[in-house]
Amino acid sequence: MNKVISLCIVLLVCACSTTASDSVRTAQPYIGLEERAHRAELKQLLDVDPVRTEWCAAFVNAVLEIDGIPTLNDQTRYPPLMARSFLYWGERVDRSDIQRGDVVVFPRGTQGWQGHVGFYVDTQTHNGREYWIILGGNQNNEVRYDFYTPRRAIDVRRWPTD
Repeated sequence: MNKVISLCIVLLVCACSTTASDSVRTAQPYIGLEERAHRAELKQLLDVDPVRTEWCAAFVNAVLEIDGIPTLNDQTRYPPLMARSFLYWGERVDRSDIQRGDVVVFPRGTQGWQGHVGFYVDTQTHNGREYWIILGGNQNNEVRYDFYTPRRAIDVRRWPTD
């Protein structure tokens, strides 16, 4: 089965999920919003202009805020619009314990400060290779699901629930 067909199946399964409320569920209504076509709606959600600002971290912060989870916007120590600032948010999670809704940080670009951040949805194997499905903003300039190679992840984070 090719990746496109498999991703479509995942989208249907994830959209119909009846598991406990999580950030993936909160983010789902925004799937398909594109930074140019839906600029005004995204600006309202993100508090930044998605055409002028790298907005993956702004999207994660916005979804966490809706869920009532502390965000990087609540901390003055780390820049809230930098994906790699999420390396200092919440608690580190062992990759073997990754769960739906965990925040995953990936490298991006050629500079050490550059990165990408999104929400873990599920793991799938294609042609013998494992992929993580990540729901995030600014993935090809829109909110969408994408496949990422787990070994490229810098870190997995989760807000502690007591």
